[in-house]
Amino acid sequence: MPTEASHKLIPMTDFVIEYYSNEGYADLQTLRLMKNYANFLRRSLTLGMFVPVDPKGNVLKEPKNYTSWKSLDHNAVKRNDAAGFEEYLEYQNAERNCLFEGFVIAYNGYSVVRIEASYNPEIELSFNKNDLIPTTFSDIEALTAFDDIYLTVNALKSIGIKR
Repeated sequence: MPTEASHKLIPMTDFVIEYYSNEGYADLQTLRLMKNYANFLRRSLTLGMFVPVDPKGNVLKEPKNYTSWKSLDHNAVKRNDAAGFEEYLEYQNAERNCLFEGFVIAYNGYSVVRIEASYNPEIELSFNKNDLIPTTFSDIEALTAFDDIYLTVNALKSIGIKR
């Protein structure tokens, strides 16, 4: 389940209204944030936004004992010198590229990958393996139909929100 500090994906109108209710005015930084969020919502969906994938878009299998390995302080930071742990580092780097928290592989078949939110199995998406395009949703904005989709630190950073 996502942490309490997580930010939910919301429609653009809600984002503008909530931000203005807190700030009360629009300066250049506010307008830049609005533009960044609008551009974020327009991005086409890819499987790598939800689960770790390799450079070709194929789902990466979580390495054995990855959670334990990652929980060690010296492995939590970005490293490139972990000889013998290349598989762990590749998975960790791919995981950092995800924009949405808590998604898991529900089915990985010959022609389709189906993912779902670990915290709500009713939130599910399918991706065609031939072109890696989702079968029902085209962009991030379409996902605002769901009430609970959480953004990762990487997503917030791309929008310009400091955590």
